Amino acid sequence: MLQKREKVLLLRTFQGRTLRIVREHYLRPCVPCHSPLCPQPAACSHDGKLLSSDVTHYVIPDWKVVQDYLEILEFPELKGIIFMQTACQAVQHQRGRRQYNKLRNLLKDARHDCILFANEFQQCCYLPRERGESMEKWQTRSIYNAAVWYYHHCQDRMPIVMVTEDEEAIQQYGSETEGVFVITFKNYLDNFWPDLKAAHELCDSILQSRRERENESQESHGKEYPEHLPLEVLEAGIKSGRYIQGILNVNKHRAQIEAFVRLQGASSKDSDLVSDILIHGMKARNRSIHGDVVVVELLPKNEWKGRTVALCENDCDDKASGESPSEPMPTGRVVGILQKNWRDYVVTFPSKEEVQSQGKNAQKILVTPWDYRIPKIRISTQQAETLQDFRVVVRIDSWESTSVYPNGHFVRVLGRIGDLEGEIATILVENSISVIPFSEAQMCEMPVNTPESPWKVSPEEEQKRKDLRKSHLVFSIDPKGCEDVDDTLSVRTLNNGNLELGVHIADVTHFVAPNSYIDIEARTRATTYYLADRRYDMLPSVLSADLCSLLGGVDRYAVSIMWELDKASYEIKKVWYGRTIIRSAYKLFYEAAQELLDGNLSVVDDIPEFKDLDEKSRQAKLEELVWAIGKLTDIARHVRAKRDGCGALELEGVEVCVQLDDKKNIHDLIPKQPLEVHETVAECMILANHWVAKKIWESFPHQALLRQHPPPHQEFFSELRECAKAKGFFIDTRSNKTLADSLDNANDPHDPIVNRLLRSMATQAMSNALYFSTGSCAEEEFHHYGLALDKYTHFTSPIRRYSDIVVHRLLMAAISKDKKMEIKGNLFSNKDLEELCRHINNRNQLCFLQAAQHSQKQSTELFQCMYFKDKDPATEERCISDGVIYSIRTNGVLLFIPRFGIKGAAYLKNKDGLVISCGPDSCSEWKPGSLQRFQNKITSTTTDGESVTFHLFDHVTVRISIQASRCHSDTIRLEIISNKPYKIPNTELIHQSSPLLKSELVKEVTKSVEEAQLAQEVKVNIIQEEYQEYRQTKGRSLYTLLEEIRDLALLDVSNNYGI
Repeated sequence: MLQKREKVLLLRTFQGRTLRIVREHYLRPCVPCHSPLCPQPAACSHDGKLLSSDVTHYVIPDWKVVQDYLEILEFPELKGIIFMQTACQAVQHQRGRRQYNKLRNLLKDARHDCILFANEFQQCCYLPRERGESMEKWQTRSIYNAAVWYYHHCQDRMPIVMVTEDEEAIQQYGSETEGVFVITFKNYLDNFWPDLKAAHELCDSILQSRRERENESQESHGKEYPEHLPLEVLEAGIKSGRYIQGILNVNKHRAQIEAFVRLQGASSKDSDLVSDILIHGMKARNRSIHGDVVVVELLPKNEWKGRTVALCENDCDDKASGESPSEPMPTGRVVGILQKNWRDYVVTFPSKEEVQSQGKNAQKILVTPWDYRIPKIRISTQQAETLQDFRVVVRIDSWESTSVYPNGHFVRVLGRIGDLEGEIATILVENSISVIPFSEAQMCEMPVNTPESPWKVSPEEEQKRKDLRKSHLVFSIDPKGCEDVDDTLSVRTLNNGNLELGVHIADVTHFVAPNSYIDIEARTRATTYYLADRRYDMLPSVLSADLCSLLGGVDRYAVSIMWELDKASYEIKKVWYGRTIIRSAYKLFYEAAQELLDGNLSVVDDIPEFKDLDEKSRQAKLEELVWAIGKLTDIARHVRAKRDGCGALELEGVEVCVQLDDKKNIHDLIPKQPLEVHETVAECMILANHWVAKKIWESFPHQALLRQHPPPHQEFFSELRECAKAKGFFIDTRSNKTLADSLDNANDPHDPIVNRLLRSMATQAMSNALYFSTGSCAEEEFHHYGLALDKYTHFTSPIRRYSDIVVHRLLMAAISKDKKMEIKGNLFSNKDLEELCRHINNRNQLCFLQAAQHSQKQSTELFQCMYFKDKDPATEERCISDGVIYSIRTNGVLLFIPRFGIKGAAYLKNKDGLVISCGPDSCSEWKPGSLQRFQNKITSTTTDGESVTFHLFDHVTVRISIQASRCHSDTIRLEIISNKPYKIPNTELIHQSSPLLKSELVKEVTKSVEEAQLAQEVKVNIIQEEYQEYRQTKGRSLYTLLEEIRDLALLDVSNNYGI
């Protein structure tokens, strides 16, 4: 029987008045306790996790312990933890969304022996707050009362240890109830876990940090920063328009002086501002940290500043605003922080010479974060000398107005500086990527497929599914040696003469039940993460590399879309969606498929499926396969042409193959030739995604998961327009159609690099594509700018993207709805789907770069630097290459290196104030002088009258070297050594001769559509047999996130310099 109570809330209005709100609060006699000792398991209705049965006691942390020591409670050694609802709500309200989400994920994680008990809804546990009682005292009292009830509920069979930092509570409750012990958290660790060294060190670090904060607050320091305004003042100011809300984005390489606030929420809709707000200097930033949700007050216009455009060390803007350096932009100062998005930070301790010893006492040390955007952090430790050669994880605790730097504490050691595993671990932590193995509970849900117990198609599924094994020629096209195949294709002629095109995708949702342990884990991971030399899967390998992999010659479950096409025009007549059983006939690699398409049938000897056939059968099957590949390509050309007519974009890029030697060292970087079959597969996948998007939206107009790509801001195109103008071209950016046509016409017959660079500039201007729930957007906002489609989603890669799993379930529900069948499983509501989309977007788009892509980019640059690091730039021929100028800055130029697919900055003025000079032999040297920048060129003039001018799109000779850093990642450094083009040695001519396809705004935008960032410009392949276990179908097709694990994207390293 439910009991109704009234809960009184006192809320403060924008006008400052206190509002009393009374809400109904219902109490239940039975709330799930999640304990195996429960005397009434049926009444408690235990769903989900149960506490372990092999513990000696249960631990119940007080609200303050959960707030301060959550990272210790995350240790898997600590078991039998019961988090009370009261403590969780305190974290939510006082520590912000990031900490609360960490707690939620911990509770969901099957690897951790902890549960949530809803004490405030249990009749015997709920305690109303007494008049005059502080919130903190009420929370502690409620948690203790619930601990006592829990002990008696388990029939006094399991001791309860409540850990708290409240000394009064320990005195009051310590001996009140036999079997319920109340002690400090430090005391708990000392007595129950004396050998858990890591937990003790972390606890000491947290305690030391807290003491430092308390001492600071008691000392009378002068204020370094103004105090933040109260929350009610900030909210009222945002509502009135006086203040502006947004996310702080620190310029990665001008971290001390430049940050920008990107408008958010109501501020972005109501404000007249069309650009970001500049926050100039640390004082104006007022203790906010990159990623925080801040409130900004605009400065008077006479105090506005312009962004800096001179090159400097590690300086860049990922998306130039288009404003000239002299033009001021809206400038403001931070007056408050709505949400602190602090995370774990990787730092480096100062070297021995930099540390001033303070004896054996704890030392206050300033550590330098690996991420340039994060300020130095002050921590107290006695291990400074011991840790100076390691990458270390720290967390920020506070940043008081009296302190120049934030205060934090040591968490753990990652590895030695420069060690590959330590640097990879750094990349993972910096991108908030968890790589812990799948738990035993999750693996228990997986199907078995062993030689002793092989997996087979079940008779029940044969009855439910359409069987295509005998009626359809199904095959895959993937990279050579690929073992993981998540999509296959088919095409055939129907009895009425029309064609049938089929796209068949791995049926992952058959094996991953909604809200199962593995489903919750996949939802948390959201995506598979690809680094340069490894992969971290979203799903266990028994699915991703076996039963969900559509391998050749084996039966597999699939979800298929099949279209009937007009035999002449290829117009779609009808479409069928459903679950199928397939057996792929051929597992082709791209090069073989392209050879067959080109009519070179000798490649058939490299296709295993043809080896054991007699000549007659071989010829018949070969003709059938060649016809299918040719017909697929014809259909893809038609589909592509139709999208082109609507304004689908094409960009230009370059693929570089990275060859490894026997010792896994990078041996060479070689440009690769794109193939038409890449676009054939890409178009089929885009078509499938488009039609699934239409289907699920028609069935569930308010709760379908789609993907939108908003039009870019016009100001981001200004550099593209100016550069094109320098070559006499006009770029019309009013729509995707006019942009695509303009780029097609911007061809220099003497230098094809020009068009490629213009297309890559168009890529840089693009917005990021985002997942969204259709119930939260108007239909006119569904459009995908890059693909020129009115509706689009992700359906074709459920092995590596959780969004596709959600879409598969929506499609199955839509099919059931059409058949008037019961919809199995609960679909996400619009609100829940909106939250899920936000989570996936955050996983994929971290700090305006997709998280998966960001980590891939950083690991790529790590291996890139490893390639050049061991080479002497003064003598090594491979360190000299041709470069093309694609942007002019006040003290240098930005270069593109076609040979290696690298972008970066080259200075024309060095740190000593000397400028570049090129003599009669065209070789460069540094001399006293000055630089004069014009719109499309820059001139260097020495004091003795020599001058040299560099124009946009000039070819120059460049030396590539590595700039080492102890605290940060190494970076590539470019130096102009001649103002003449580099003469390519004969040995390299073969690498430079590969013709590139014209199309690449599809390649780049399609990559964005399929999880690669639109701004990514190049991809590379690591050729190595040992990495086969990591591969997954992504291939060299342009619709993929990356080519399988052997792909290594050589991305834009101008991010390490200035724009």
